[in-house]
Amino acid sequence: MNTVKSMKKTVKGQVKVVLKPWGKFEEYATNARVTVKIITVKKGGVLSLQSHKGREEHWVALDAGLTAIINGRKRKLKKGQTVVVPRRARHRMMASRTARFLEVSFGHFDEEDITRYEDRYGRV
Repeated sequence: MNTVKSMKKTVKGQVKVVLKPWGKFEEYATNARVTVKIITVKKGGVLSLQSHKGREEHWVALDAGLTAIINGRKRKLKKGQTVVVPRRARHRMMASRTARFLEVSFGHFDEEDITRYEDRYGRV
């Protein structure tokens, strides 16, 4: 028996969990314009504090050790936990150990659409 249940709302719809006899799959986007990345942050690494005008992001922690900061609110992520970064929100990710996260960007994706507010690597 296949069961579909809604979990968390995203910008373009809902994340769905579809149960199968062999396990499950999580569907983050269906027929939507998205860009998907897996980002690795080194131990002690911190992404710049930034925002985007043209896209919203959905982050999924693939490993433990990540902390998301969105509009000043810190949130330690467990493996598999998700957060949504709204368009124009100031955000960054940091890692207490080398860890990866999946980023699904909704909207127009352009690496030039980054406004940096703080950056320890001198890119402001």
